[in-house]
Amino acid sequence: MINKSEIESLIYLLDDPDPDVQTGVKNRFRELGEHAVPLLDQYKSESIRDSERQNINEIIHNITYGSLLEDFSGILESGVQGRRSLEEALFILARFGNPTLRVSEYREKLDELARQIGSDIAYTPSLNEKMRILLQYVFRELRFRGDSKNYHDPENAFLDRVIDRRKGLPIMLSVVVMAIARRLNLPFYGANMPIHFMLVYQTHNQNILIDPFDGGTIVTYDQCYYFLKKNSIEPRAEHLDRAESPEILARCIRNLMHSYAKNHQDKQVEDLKELLGLVESRK
Repeated sequence: MINKSEIESLIYLLDDPDPDVQTGVKNRFRELGEHAVPLLDQYKSESIRDSERQNINEIIHNITYGSLLEDFSGILESGVQGRRSLEEALFILARFGNPTLRVSEYREKLDELARQIGSDIAYTPSLNEKMRILLQYVFRELRFRGDSKNYHDPENAFLDRVIDRRKGLPIMLSVVVMAIARRLNLPFYGANMPIHFMLVYQTHNQNILIDPFDGGTIVTYDQCYYFLKKNSIEPRAEHLDRAESPEILARCIRNLMHSYAKNHQDKQVEDLKELLGLVESRK
């Protein structure tokens, strides 16, 4: 049986300078395994010390990474080929930042967001009008937006946190739109443009580019080419093509690697590098 008092005692011993004590504590947490995670998570939420919360995060990560790696490998073997499997893979990746994540709750949140706008979409015959309605809903009514103030915060790169906070990186805002759109059978996809990920609305006779970081603004191909030139990148047509799901997943992982590297969290960077390697080996 695991109880809160033992967890508290073990956490207290993490500050002991004796390396043998440190080793003993880590071994005990390894023995307790994932059964200790809910109590650790509860203790972390009640802690007021940044150093203590960071230590608990490290412990939880070490305990749970193995199962995350197994689940991530499993979905890659099944194939990440469309928006549904991309969403599943990104929810597994979200457990990297939130090991106690209840994925079913977030699927239900996305289901509910789609239900709220479903009738408006269904009764509108024009594909372009359907696009406008969904963009208005996500970026005006729900107020999803880019986080320019803390752009490199890892919370901007995890799907669950972006859903909760309603702000994030361009690629994650795009994923939210794509997830809702999939439930409504609308052709929103991603364009893996360098530096700035874009949305693309793909109909039988046109591809419309949309900037998710600028409130869902429609942009032209010329604007995107100018942006790339301005950032010393030679534009290529494939920069604005519809991106495959493994490309999107790999870019999400690279964003997280960059965020954790800026925070000097080397262990997390190495683990993410392992996940990235699995994705790239199956491209």
